Amino acid sequence: MLAILGLILGIVLGVVLEPTLPGALQPYLPIAIVAALDALFGGARAWLEGTFTDKVFVVSFVSNVLIAAVIVWIGDQIGVGSQLSTGVVVVLGIRIFTNAAAIRRQLFHA
Repeated sequence: MLAILGLILGIVLGVVLEPTLPGALQPYLPIAIVAALDALFGGARAWLEGTFTDKVFVVSFVSNVLIAAVIVWIGDQIGVGSQLSTGVVVVLGIRIFTNAAAIRRQLFHA
């Protein structure tokens, strides 16, 4: 629960303070957001299934963002950054929709 409160606080601070992102990091922000959404939907699914733990959520959240960013960075280094970005978004998108379907089944029993 503490992780979720920290996440909400971070979102509120980001909206209020409107931080600027250096130009070199801007290509990685959309990928980081999609990776974070994957962790959030996975955490929501685990919570509904009664298997949620703060430690697993935080590790999943941080590792998803870092791994996705590293994959895209490697793609940039070898000249295929946009292709790897698309691949990361597709894979994480599939995971997000899978978790969303499981959440829907839990909530609506359908």
